[in-house]
Amino acid sequence: MLKTMKSISLVVALAGGALSAHAETLSIEGGGSASLTGIVPQAWAQFTPAAGYDLQVSLGQALTRSAIKVGAGRLDLAVVPPPAFNAMQRGVGPYANTAEQAQSFADNLRMLFTFPGGSFHPIVWADSGIDSWDDMAGKRIYVGPPAGAAANQARGMIHEASGGLEDGSDYEGVRLPWESASQAFQDGQFDMYIMSAAVGQQSVQELSLQRDIRILGVPDEVVDSEGWRNYLEDQAVRTEVVPAGTYQGQVNGDMDQNIMVTVMMLGANKNMSDETAYALTKSFFDNLDNMQSANALLARLDADDPFAGANMPVHPGAARYYEEQGITIPEHLVAD
Repeated sequence: MLKTMKSISLVVALAGGALSAHAETLSIEGGGSASLTGIVPQAWAQFTPAAGYDLQVSLGQALTRSAIKVGAGRLDLAVVPPPAFNAMQRGVGPYANTAEQAQSFADNLRMLFTFPGGSFHPIVWADSGIDSWDDMAGKRIYVGPPAGAAANQARGMIHEASGGLEDGSDYEGVRLPWESASQAFQDGQFDMYIMSAAVGQQSVQELSLQRDIRILGVPDEVVDSEGWRNYLEDQAVRTEVVPAGTYQGQVNGDMDQNIMVTVMMLGANKNMSDETAYALTKSFFDNLDNMQSANALLARLDADDPFAGANMPVHPGAARYYEEQGITIPEHLVAD
């Protein structure tokens, strides 16, 4: 498995218990340890030994590369953003230089389930003079890291929420690694920080306790528009709400604020056995309540609409689980 200096490798066992002597070890890669792309794999890994599988979780990964490794058969499981899978299928974006290989590997990917990724909080300082999206013209806005799909998702949200502002002509989009962005915002390097964090996450609260913030939510009339619906479908994202009273130090915290949340897929290779894919999918949903009880940030994991935003074919083993639950798999997600 490829490793980076920033990766965090963990072997997670059931709390208070020994690993099963007969459990099969599987490798899985996720995102940052403070984001749901890392929190979900870690939380899930505590329960998979009971199903016969020990997950070796490696965090801090570039998920576009993780998807390639799963497709190549060099990794068992990975968190895969839908836009990354779409780019693999088309051989564009980060895969443009190896288009044919990426497309071949994309054909090998199958989905077990989806979960919400990062909720994009559009944050400005309360004393900045920015009170609405109309004030963002000519400003500097952090839109995401240099690589990946987040910047396009953030730009789309800005375009719809502001009534048409475009990066480069109407504002300056700033791209930095996620881990550098918070300090850069505090240092005054940009006017708006589109922060990817679970609703209620401590990192947002810590920011607001240092200095009052304003979260510029997407107006209700925009959320109800055809343009917003098209944006959600095009970028494989969903609407999220920051409930009133979530954060201290949020000057407009007396009202709900509409934001956007990314969708993530748990991807496997199509050659994973149906038995394994079934057992893993079942273990996730069977232990969803336990995971949510252990970590409040997982409260918004939702089993009611498991395919919203997904674009990867469902693994036949996972499909068996959904069929047992009476959940219909959309036709475009049924594997050949």
